[in-house]
Amino acid sequence: MDGEGRALRRWLWLVPAVLGAGAATLIMVILPPDRTLDSVFEVLYKVSPLVFAVLAVAGFPRRPGLGLALLCALVVGYMGVLDTVNVLHVFAYAESADQKAAFPELYQFMIFMNSFTVLAVLFAYRLGGASGDRVLKAGLASVLVVVSGLNDLSMWVLGDWPEGRPATLSWASHIAVFVGGPPSVAVAVVFCAVHFVLAGIVLALPVRRWADRLLPAAA
Repeated sequence: MDGEGRALRRWLWLVPAVLGAGAATLIMVILPPDRTLDSVFEVLYKVSPLVFAVLAVAGFPRRPGLGLALLCALVVGYMGVLDTVNVLHVFAYAESADQKAAFPELYQFMIFMNSFTVLAVLFAYRLGGASGDRVLKAGLASVLVVVSGLNDLSMWVLGDWPEGRPATLSWASHIAVFVGGPPSVAVAVVFCAVHFVLAGIVLALPVRRWADRLLPAAA
């Protein structure tokens, strides 16, 4: 690959980074928080910032001299900003006179924190020397786990249910839009299992070979 091609590839990660930042800003800042997903399109839209971010991290140039500094900056940013904002969201919800109305904002930030955790691990993996195709596969598999409903099932198992565990997972709207209504526990288990199988398939895909055909000289 010539110098111009290498330079293009080195900065290609900025395209999904900008798209992801734009989608995240629209969801987190501009649009009102919405706890319930009403369509498959909305599910795909809400998960798009994470997918774009995975693509950006996979293409991020490895810089051995800056890796440690970047990871330290990530930890400082988390503890200095995100952790505090998260606590403030919890306090605001706890002190709200109408907790039902206040919950969507808290829930939205919790989802953001989940995404940040996934991306932080992927970023460390990339800076630690992982190739772009491995980071991409790990990231897309992680996205599938995030939307699998695993945490909804663990909520059903570990939650405190004074009147007994519910027969359906009424809060799992991202599953409901695919199955036509609030999923039963059995349906949620199958939904989760399917996503784990898909994640396994993603991990086995020959992404490196495909990338070499599209962009020679793999990252």
